Amino acid sequence: MRRGRPRPIAFEGAAGLTLRADVYGDPNGTPVILLHGGGQTRHSWADTACDLADDGWQVVSIDQRGHGDSDWSKERAYFFYDYAADVEAIVPQLAKPPVLVGASLGGLAALLAEGEAREAFGLGLVLVDVAPRMEPEGVERIVAFMSAHPDGFASLEECADAVAAYNPHRPRPKNAEGLAKNLRKGDDGRWRWHWDPDFLAIERGVSREGSDEGQRIDDAARSVDVPTLLVRGRQSDLLSEEGAQHFLGLVPHAEFVDVSGAGHMVAGDNNGVFTNSVRTFLRERIDRA
Repeated sequence: MRRGRPRPIAFEGAAGLTLRADVYGDPNGTPVILLHGGGQTRHSWADTACDLADDGWQVVSIDQRGHGDSDWSKERAYFFYDYAADVEAIVPQLAKPPVLVGASLGGLAALLAEGEAREAFGLGLVLVDVAPRMEPEGVERIVAFMSAHPDGFASLEECADAVAAYNPHRPRPKNAEGLAKNLRKGDDGRWRWHWDPDFLAIERGVSREGSDEGQRIDDAARSVDVPTLLVRGRQSDLLSEEGAQHFLGLVPHAEFVDVSGAGHMVAGDNNGVFTNSVRTFLRERIDRA
Protein backbone atom coordinates (compact mmCIF):
# COMPACT_ATOMS: atom_id res chain seq x y z
CA MET A 1 0.00 0.00 0.00
CA ARG A 2 2.23 2.82 -1.21
CA ARG A 3 1.01 6.15 0.13
CA GLY A 4 -2.37 4.53 0.57
CA ARG A 5 -5.17 6.07 2.56
CA PRO A 6 -5.08 4.84 6.18
CA ARG A 7 -8.07 3.34 7.92
CA PRO A 8 -9.34 5.21 11.01
CA ILE A 9 -9.72 3.24 14.21
CA ALA A 10 -10.34 3.97 17.88
CA PHE A 11 -8.93 2.26 20.96
CA GLU A 12 -10.00 2.46 24.58
CA GLY A 13 -7.10 3.75 26.60
CA ALA A 14 -6.59 3.81 30.34
CA ALA A 15 -9.38 5.39 32.40
CA GLY A 16 -11.74 4.93 29.45
CA LEU A 17 -10.17 7.60 27.24
CA THR A 18 -10.81 7.22 23.51
CA LEU A 19 -7.60 7.20 21.49
CA ARG A 20 -7.85 7.80 17.75
CA ALA A 21 -5.46 6.13 15.34
CA ASP A 22 -4.72 5.43 11.68
CA VAL A 23 -3.97 1.91 10.47
CA TYR A 24 -1.84 1.28 7.39
CA GLY A 25 -1.08 -1.92 5.51
CA ASP A 26 -2.14 -5.54 5.87
CA PRO A 27 -4.84 -5.97 8.55
CA ASN A 28 -3.39 -9.42 9.23
CA GLY A 29 0.21 -8.24 9.43
CA THR A 30 2.26 -8.06 12.60
CA PRO A 31 1.43 -4.70 14.26
CA VAL A 32 3.91 -1.88 14.64
CA ILE A 33 2.60 0.81 17.00
CA LEU A 34 3.90 4.33 16.34
CA LEU A 35 3.81 6.67 19.35
CA HIS A 36 4.57 10.31 18.54
CA GLY A 37 6.44 12.83 20.65
CA GLY A 38 4.97 15.48 22.90
CA GLY A 39 3.07 18.13 20.99
CA GLN A 40 2.85 16.05 17.82
CA THR A 41 0.05 13.93 16.35
CA ARG A 42 -0.25 10.62 14.54
CA HIS A 43 0.30 12.44 11.24
CA SER A 44 3.96 13.01 12.15
CA TRP A 45 4.65 9.39 11.14
CA ALA A 46 2.84 9.36 7.78
CA ASP A 47 5.84 8.69 5.53
CA THR A 48 7.37 6.11 7.84
CA ALA A 49 3.99 4.40 8.28
CA CYS A 50 3.56 4.01 4.52
CA ASP A 51 7.09 2.64 4.09
CA LEU A 52 6.65 0.07 6.86
CA ALA A 53 3.26 -0.91 5.46
CA ASP A 54 4.98 -1.56 2.13
CA ASP A 55 7.09 -4.15 3.95
CA GLY A 56 3.99 -6.04 5.09
CA TRP A 57 3.59 -4.68 8.61
CA GLN A 58 0.26 -3.54 10.01
CA VAL A 59 1.17 -0.03 11.13
CA VAL A 60 -0.90 1.65 13.86
CA SER A 61 -0.18 5.36 14.34
CA ILE A 62 -1.87 6.67 17.47
CA ASP A 63 -2.83 10.11 18.74
CA GLN A 64 -1.77 9.89 22.35
CA ARG A 65 -3.99 11.22 25.12
CA GLY A 66 -4.32 14.97 25.05
CA HIS A 67 -3.10 15.12 21.44
CA GLY A 68 -4.75 15.28 18.04
CA ASP A 69 -8.20 13.73 17.89
CA SER A 70 -7.83 11.65 21.06
CA ASP A 71 -9.53 12.54 24.33
CA TRP A 72 -8.07 15.05 26.73
CA SER A 73 -7.74 13.93 30.33
CA LYS A 74 -10.15 15.81 32.59
CA GLU A 75 -7.95 14.77 35.52
CA ARG A 76 -4.85 16.21 33.79
CA ALA A 77 -3.30 12.73 33.90
CA TYR A 78 -0.29 13.39 31.69
CA PHE A 79 2.54 11.73 33.56
CA PHE A 80 4.74 9.27 31.70
CA TYR A 81 3.09 6.35 33.46
CA ASP A 82 -0.33 7.57 32.26
CA TYR A 83 0.86 7.33 28.67
CA ALA A 84 2.39 3.92 29.44
CA ALA A 85 -0.97 2.80 30.85
CA ASP A 86 -2.57 3.68 27.51
CA VAL A 87 -0.04 1.49 25.71
CA GLU A 88 -0.79 -1.34 28.12
CA ALA A 89 -4.51 -0.90 27.42
CA ILE A 90 -4.11 -0.83 23.64
CA VAL A 91 -1.97 -3.94 23.17
CA PRO A 92 -4.64 -6.48 24.26
CA GLN A 93 -7.00 -4.94 21.69
CA LEU A 94 -4.69 -6.06 18.88
CA ALA A 95 -4.82 -9.51 17.33
CA LYS A 96 -1.06 -10.02 17.72
CA PRO A 97 1.74 -8.71 19.95
CA PRO A 98 3.22 -5.53 18.46
CA VAL A 99 6.54 -3.82 18.03
CA LEU A 100 6.54 -0.50 19.89
CA VAL A 101 8.15 2.52 18.20
CA GLY A 102 8.16 5.70 20.25
CA ALA A 103 9.65 9.15 19.80
CA SER A 104 10.47 11.29 22.84
CA LEU A 105 7.34 11.19 25.04
CA GLY A 106 6.07 8.18 23.11
CA GLY A 107 9.38 6.42 23.58
CA LEU A 108 9.31 6.78 27.36
CA ALA A 109 5.70 5.53 27.38
CA ALA A 110 6.76 2.49 25.34
CA LEU A 111 9.82 1.89 27.52
CA LEU A 112 7.80 1.97 30.74
CA ALA A 113 5.05 -0.23 29.29
CA GLU A 114 7.53 -2.83 28.03
CA GLY A 115 9.90 -2.72 30.98
CA GLU A 116 7.22 -2.90 33.66
CA ALA A 117 5.11 -5.60 32.00
CA ARG A 118 4.61 -8.65 34.20
CA GLU A 119 4.87 -11.02 31.25
CA ALA A 120 5.62 -11.03 27.55
CA PHE A 121 4.28 -7.80 26.09
CA GLY A 122 5.66 -6.69 22.74
CA LEU A 123 7.95 -8.20 20.12
CA GLY A 124 10.44 -5.35 20.05
CA LEU A 125 11.13 -1.77 21.06
CA VAL A 126 12.43 1.21 19.08
CA LEU A 127 13.23 4.45 20.93
CA VAL A 128 13.66 7.60 18.85
CA ASP A 129 15.95 10.22 20.40
CA VAL A 130 14.90 9.47 23.94
CA ALA A 131 16.39 7.58 26.87
CA PRO A 132 16.16 7.67 30.67
CA ARG A 133 18.86 10.35 30.92
CA MET A 134 18.03 13.52 28.98
CA GLU A 135 19.70 16.92 28.77
CA PRO A 136 17.80 19.53 30.86
CA GLU A 137 18.73 22.37 28.49
CA GLY A 138 17.23 20.50 25.55
CA VAL A 139 14.05 19.78 27.50
CA GLU A 140 13.69 23.44 28.43
CA ARG A 141 14.20 24.55 24.82
CA ILE A 142 11.36 22.30 23.68
CA VAL A 143 9.07 23.46 26.48
CA ALA A 144 9.89 27.10 25.71
CA PHE A 145 8.96 26.58 22.05
CA MET A 146 5.72 24.80 22.89
CA SER A 147 4.77 27.50 25.40
CA ALA A 148 5.72 30.45 23.23
CA HIS A 149 2.43 31.00 21.38
CA PRO A 150 -0.48 30.51 23.82
CA ASP A 151 -2.73 32.65 21.61
CA GLY A 152 -1.88 30.65 18.52
CA PHE A 153 -1.02 31.88 15.05
CA ALA A 154 -2.84 34.16 12.65
CA SER A 155 -1.96 31.89 9.71
CA LEU A 156 -0.22 28.66 8.80
CA GLU A 157 2.59 30.74 7.31
CA GLU A 158 3.18 32.39 10.68
CA CYS A 159 3.32 28.97 12.29
CA ALA A 160 5.77 27.75 9.65
CA ASP A 161 8.01 30.73 10.46
CA ALA A 162 8.01 29.76 14.16
CA VAL A 163 8.89 26.15 13.36
CA ALA A 164 11.68 27.26 11.03
CA ALA A 165 13.15 29.47 13.77
CA TYR A 166 13.11 26.50 16.16
CA ASN A 167 14.62 24.10 13.59
CA PRO A 168 16.97 26.33 11.54
CA HIS A 169 18.88 23.31 10.18
CA ARG A 170 15.74 21.99 8.46
CA PRO A 171 14.60 23.67 5.21
CA ARG A 172 11.39 25.61 5.65
CA PRO A 173 8.57 23.87 3.74
CA LYS A 174 7.47 25.73 0.64
CA ASN A 175 3.85 24.90 1.41
CA ALA A 176 2.70 25.42 5.00
CA GLU A 177 -0.59 23.56 4.44
CA GLY A 178 0.91 20.35 5.81
CA LEU A 179 1.03 21.92 9.26
CA ALA A 180 -2.77 21.99 9.39
CA LYS A 181 -2.84 18.36 10.56
CA ASN A 182 -0.95 19.32 13.71
CA LEU A 183 -3.07 22.40 14.42
CA ARG A 184 -6.70 23.21 15.11
CA LYS A 185 -8.49 26.34 13.99
CA GLY A 186 -10.47 28.09 16.71
CA ASP A 187 -13.69 30.05 16.45
CA ASP A 188 -11.56 33.18 16.48
CA GLY A 189 -9.84 32.07 13.27
CA ARG A 190 -6.47 31.50 14.91
CA TRP A 191 -4.47 28.29 14.61
CA ARG A 192 -3.35 26.54 17.82
CA TRP A 193 -1.37 23.38 18.40
CA HIS A 194 -3.57 20.31 18.52
CA TRP A 195 -2.89 19.27 22.11
CA ASP A 196 -4.05 19.95 25.64
CA PRO A 197 -1.83 22.67 27.16
CA ASP A 198 -2.04 20.89 30.53
CA PHE A 199 0.20 18.11 29.30
CA LEU A 200 3.14 20.54 29.11
CA ALA A 201 3.70 20.18 32.84
CA ILE A 202 4.96 16.62 32.34
CA GLU A 203 7.53 17.78 29.80
CA ARG A 204 9.35 19.50 32.64
CA GLY A 205 9.47 16.16 34.43
CA VAL A 206 11.62 14.38 31.86
CA SER A 207 13.89 12.03 33.76
CA ARG A 208 16.76 13.71 35.54
CA GLU A 209 19.53 11.90 37.35
CA GLY A 210 18.57 11.33 40.98
CA SER A 211 14.81 11.80 40.49
CA ASP A 212 12.32 9.13 41.56
CA GLU A 213 10.81 9.08 38.09
CA GLY A 214 14.27 8.73 36.61
CA GLN A 215 14.94 5.72 38.79
CA ARG A 216 11.67 4.14 37.72
CA ILE A 217 12.55 4.59 34.05
CA ASP A 218 16.07 3.24 34.66
CA ASP A 219 14.57 0.16 36.33
CA ALA A 220 12.17 -0.34 33.44
CA ALA A 221 15.06 -0.17 30.98
CA ARG A 222 17.01 -2.81 32.91
CA SER A 223 14.01 -5.14 32.62
CA VAL A 224 13.64 -4.86 28.83
CA ASP A 225 14.53 -8.19 27.21
CA VAL A 226 13.00 -7.82 23.76
CA PRO A 227 15.03 -6.75 20.70
CA THR A 228 15.68 -3.04 21.11
CA LEU A 229 16.92 -0.22 18.89
CA LEU A 230 17.88 3.29 20.00
CA VAL A 231 17.91 5.89 17.21
CA ARG A 232 19.56 9.21 18.06
CA GLY A 233 19.75 12.42 16.05
CA ARG A 234 23.43 13.30 16.01
CA GLN A 235 22.66 17.02 16.41
CA SER A 236 20.14 16.39 19.19
CA ASP A 237 20.32 18.71 22.19
CA LEU A 238 17.99 16.42 24.13
CA LEU A 239 19.77 13.06 23.97
CA SER A 240 23.54 13.37 24.24
CA GLU A 241 26.09 10.72 23.34
CA GLU A 242 26.56 10.20 27.09
CA GLY A 243 22.82 9.73 27.54
CA ALA A 244 22.77 7.17 24.75
CA GLN A 245 25.68 5.27 26.28
CA HIS A 246 23.94 5.30 29.67
CA PHE A 247 20.94 3.61 28.05
CA LEU A 248 23.12 1.05 26.28
CA GLY A 249 24.62 0.21 29.65
CA LEU A 250 21.13 -0.44 31.01
CA VAL A 251 20.07 -2.45 27.94
CA PRO A 252 23.30 -4.09 26.73
CA HIS A 253 21.58 -6.07 23.99
CA ALA A 254 20.21 -2.89 22.37
CA GLU A 255 21.40 -1.72 18.96
CA PHE A 256 22.27 1.92 18.36
CA VAL A 257 22.01 4.16 15.28
CA ASP A 258 23.29 7.76 15.28
CA VAL A 259 21.60 9.63 12.41
CA SER A 260 23.70 12.41 10.89
CA GLY A 261 21.98 15.59 9.80
CA ALA A 262 19.21 15.12 12.36
CA GLY A 263 18.30 16.74 15.64
CA HIS A 264 15.64 15.68 18.13
CA MET A 265 12.98 15.42 15.40
CA VAL A 266 14.86 12.56 13.75
CA ALA A 267 12.05 11.27 11.54
CA GLY A 268 11.39 14.73 10.14
CA ASP A 269 15.00 15.82 9.84
CA ASN A 270 16.32 12.78 7.98
CA ASN A 271 13.37 10.51 7.32
CA GLY A 272 15.09 8.31 4.76
CA VAL A 273 17.95 7.23 7.04
CA PHE A 274 15.63 6.97 10.03
CA THR A 275 13.06 4.80 8.28
CA ASN A 276 15.69 2.56 6.70
CA SER A 277 17.22 1.98 10.13
CA VAL A 278 13.85 0.91 11.51
CA ARG A 279 13.07 -1.26 8.47
CA THR A 280 16.40 -3.06 8.81
CA PHE A 281 15.86 -3.65 12.51
CA LEU A 282 12.35 -5.01 11.96
CA ARG A 283 13.45 -7.25 9.11
CA GLU A 284 16.48 -8.69 10.90
CA ARG A 285 15.44 -8.80 14.54
CA ILE A 286 11.67 -9.31 14.75
CA ASP A 287 10.14 -12.75 14.41
CA ARG A 288 6.71 -12.42 12.78
CA ALA A 289 5.82 -16.09 13.28
